[in-house]
Amino acid sequence: MEVRTCRMCGKLYNYIGRVTPFCPICMKELEQKFEVVKQYIKDNPGVNIQNVSENTDVSIKIIKQWVREERLSFTAGSAVGIECESCGANILTGRFCDKCKQQLSNTLSEAIKPAKKPSEPAKKRDSARMRFLDE
Repeated sequence: MEVRTCRMCGKLYNYIGRVTPFCPICMKELEQKFEVVKQYIKDNPGVNIQNVSENTDVSIKIIKQWVREERLSFTAGSAVGIECESCGANILTGRFCDKCKQQLSNTLSEAIKPAKKPSEPAKKRDSARMRFLDE
């Protein structure tokens, strides 16, 4: 078992292959904050990320992380959003815009296709073969 330091509180904890670098106590606290933010957004549709951060005491960085993880999403009519990690376009949730997702999907599809077999060499004509004459 590996021992790590929590990035939020600085305490040591047993790391059991979690995705997040936080101890169980801080993870529980983050989940409670998530529920508060989610409820605030539900009660105040169309609110921007700055107001959410100020009114819920959760940093913008953490809110953006939840949006990138697709746990939260901006409304379709919202003027606010986050940037696509590839092209910088404004998106409502996730890491990539639809165009970049499609390009990534196509690239990965091409990468996993089996290699084509090399074509057989063209058969040579009979005139190129050696001939023997009967005596």
